[in-house]
Amino acid sequence: ENKIAALIGDDLGRPVSYVWFPQVVGFARNTLLSRQCDLVMGTVSGDGAMDTTTPYYHSGYMIVTRDDSPIHATSLGDPALADARIGLIARTPPTDLVLRHGLMAHVKPYALATDTRAGSPPHDMAEDIVNGAIDAGILWGPLVGYYIKGEHMPLRAAFIEPEPDAPRLDWRIAMGVRGGEPDWRRRINLAIAHKRADIDRVLAEYGVPLLDEQNRPVSP
Repeated sequence: ENKIAALIGDDLGRPVSYVWFPQVVGFARNTLLSRQCDLVMGTVSGDGAMDTTTPYYHSGYMIVTRDDSPIHATSLGDPALADARIGLIARTPPTDLVLRHGLMAHVKPYALATDTRAGSPPHDMAEDIVNGAIDAGILWGPLVGYYIKGEHMPLRAAFIEPEPDAPRLDWRIAMGVRGGEPDWRRRINLAIAHKRADIDRVLAEYGVPLLDEQNRPVSP
């Protein structure tokens, strides 16, 4: 996200500086709305706490295993997961599907909100998969992609197939701006369009798994 922010700043001809705040209740109020920053990276398109720009990528939650695992699941209803030890970030959207398929008894929970200066529950989950402490995990795709490509973890990941009447597990990711600033939002949208090819290169560099408009995986 920092590299993509730098691309936007370059197109706008403005220097980029960063404000860090945990992704917890009050995030928008304590950053964007209090004018500590002018742009939020990596928010869900349509986020009700702020106005959002044109999305710049589309990804989703994935089932993650070691790359030598016999589990090749794309659904939480796959029989191979019935007795598997599964990692899950608490209170994330896949939780409903885990409950639907009766897998909660085998779940190892990881914290949703944490100070990332002290640790990273998604990274801990990935390490537990690699070390065999759990058999599979459910993680947000861009995180998994970086662990595989950037950290060379021996992992394999597949997008979770959507199910009828289930919470959505895919999102279009955009940038957030304050409401009532249509000109600023328009300028950011133009910058995204101008830097589209460069943004795509950054996403590929970090191994971000992508979905197309029909929710089909995009080949690298």
